[in-house]
Amino acid sequence: MKKIFIYILALGFIGTANAQVDRSKLPVPAPAKSIQIGDYESFTLKNGMKVFVVENHKLPRVTLSLVFDHQPVMEVDNAGYVDMVGTMLRRGTTTRTKEQLDEAIDFIGASLGASATSLYASSLTKHQEKLLELMSDVLFNPTFPAEELEKIKTQTISGLAANKEDANSISGNVTTALVYGKNHPYGTLTTEETVGNIKIEDIKNYYQTYFKPNIAYLAIVGDINKKEAQKLVKKYFAKWEQGDVPSTSYEMPKAPEKTFVALVDKPSAVQSVIDITYPVELKTGTPDVIKARVLNQILGGSGSARLFTNLREDKAYTYGAYSSLSSDMLVGAFSASASVRNEVTDSAFNEFILELDKIRTEDVSEDEINLAKSSIAGSFARSLERPQTVARFAINTARYNLPEGYYANYLKNVQAVSVADIKATAQKYIHPDKAYFTVVGKASEIKDVLKAFGEVKYFDNYGVEYTPSDAPQLPAGLTAEKVIADYVKAIGGEEVISTIKSIKIVSEAEIQGQKLSFTSIKASPNKSYISILMGGAMEMQKQVFDGTNYAEYSRGSKTPDDENKAKDALVDAAFIPEMNYVDLGVKLTLKGAEKVGDKYAYSIDVVYPSGKKATNYFDMESGLKVRVANSVTTPQGEMVQNVDYQDYSAENGVLIPHLVVIPMGPMKLEAKVTSVEVNGTIDEAIFKIE
Repeated sequence: MKKIFIYILALGFIGTANAQVDRSKLPVPAPAKSIQIGDYESFTLKNGMKVFVVENHKLPRVTLSLVFDHQPVMEVDNAGYVDMVGTMLRRGTTTRTKEQLDEAIDFIGASLGASATSLYASSLTKHQEKLLELMSDVLFNPTFPAEELEKIKTQTISGLAANKEDANSISGNVTTALVYGKNHPYGTLTTEETVGNIKIEDIKNYYQTYFKPNIAYLAIVGDINKKEAQKLVKKYFAKWEQGDVPSTSYEMPKAPEKTFVALVDKPSAVQSVIDITYPVELKTGTPDVIKARVLNQILGGSGSARLFTNLREDKAYTYGAYSSLSSDMLVGAFSASASVRNEVTDSAFNEFILELDKIRTEDVSEDEINLAKSSIAGSFARSLERPQTVARFAINTARYNLPEGYYANYLKNVQAVSVADIKATAQKYIHPDKAYFTVVGKASEIKDVLKAFGEVKYFDNYGVEYTPSDAPQLPAGLTAEKVIADYVKAIGGEEVISTIKSIKIVSEAEIQGQKLSFTSIKASPNKSYISILMGGAMEMQKQVFDGTNYAEYSRGSKTPDDENKAKDALVDAAFIPEMNYVDLGVKLTLKGAEKVGDKYAYSIDVVYPSGKKATNYFDMESGLKVRVANSVTTPQGEMVQNVDYQDYSAENGVLIPHLVVIPMGPMKLEAKVTSVEVNGTIDEAIFKIE
């Protein structure tokens, strides 16, 4: 009961038991009280390392947070290596291999993590000596194995490849490049090329330059006192030699003098990822930070904020609209973003502008500001339950020269923010008239309406401006039928294809640790079978077409019949479905030339007999089909699911793709062909519909 009372008090909603309550209005918060975060004691080693000790004997645990305070490093041709430093620290020391290190940490039930600017460790108090020994081993004796770096680079490149098709990742790249610029460390983007340039010397040089005690802050929180902490810290860190750390200054990025639209063309998109963003000068710990926090909470900081209420609940343009107004010692940023349907891209921008102007020119209501303060108070109170929060508060106070009691009085200062403060802060930091309006979407559908918000400029996935007229024009007289005829010729020709009476293709993939097996069988006349197994045994899905009837099975159970799917199955049952498009009533429209990856492809809109839509892409040079963008209906609305075809190889004289890639947000499913059997014996029983 005591914990519940303290939590309610932190929210500021305590009242008298017999008071008459007007439930038509939000309760008025009581005056906020100081929060007892936990006093800390500190000391400094001769080598300059500053140590903070926060005693908390509620649980027999100790947490250590070591932070290095230096300016961010400017990465250029080898961008991405700084993010790898922490991972490499944990890949082995001069006394332990990675496996031995992991085993030692697990044996005492501890955790130990590292980044380019910090180390974090936690364990039971009885293991604190061993914890510090392990932490110091990682800190002082890393071996940085070159083979481990190659593994990390491969994983990073794989992730970057998947993100090429993810609209949110693309939006993040473009806004980063525009807001901070290529001459600022925050504006550096990691690409497959820069990752390929990373060498083990980059990791070692960074470590040798920046891992110094004279810029280090160590916070120890938990079941330990200052005397015990001093003894342990001196034992493991006193011999650590200080060194000179370079200090670099960077020019403050500027917002554009005039708003313009930065458009990334994603032809297969049915949604536009939009963002209104620009840099702001909002230093950590300054009085405006708390005012900005309350301001943003009202504007777009939650599901009850103005942007969310307007664009989702009132207009139904999106499933979520949010904003952020961040502080930083170098440069902060403002962002207001959402993913909206193509057809309402301009309308959504108009609503964003309306809300941004409104919060600058009109007073917020007392209900809004009280609700925002209560939400912030609740979040702040919950954060105190984590030892890392207390450690961060102690270190930040010293790093940023924050006023004494900054965090203890945080809720008091939140409560002191007035309606007038919100308007003044908005007028200072909210500037839609000098912002980047970034859009990742289908340019052919939205480029014209975007002109209302400023000049439209085209950017690639990494924020590099280009001229869209660079795209090749369609040859005179080219038709969709001619593109398909060239595709059939490219893969082997009608004569060779006609010799194939059956084909069985087995593929394997893995996603989130789960192994999947795909079996696709086609047999004349117009029979098809597809099975998806998980773990090699459990059948997740099966599709069967016997030439006339179609059925789907999910986990062994037959799903309801769908007449439309039966119509489409007749088209897809052919070994090369495109050869039967015209005869089976499939409608084709040649759209133009669009980029798929790094090459241009002809795009053809396809409408099946059922009305199902897709866009097929055929490489302009090879003629091969490289992508099918299927239009699918989901609970979140109409979406496009791309299926990419790669690694074509001949089977009985016909080229077939041996790798099928399906992007799935930040991940991707890669189905690799393991076997192909042409004109083999097919058990007709598999086509039987039960």
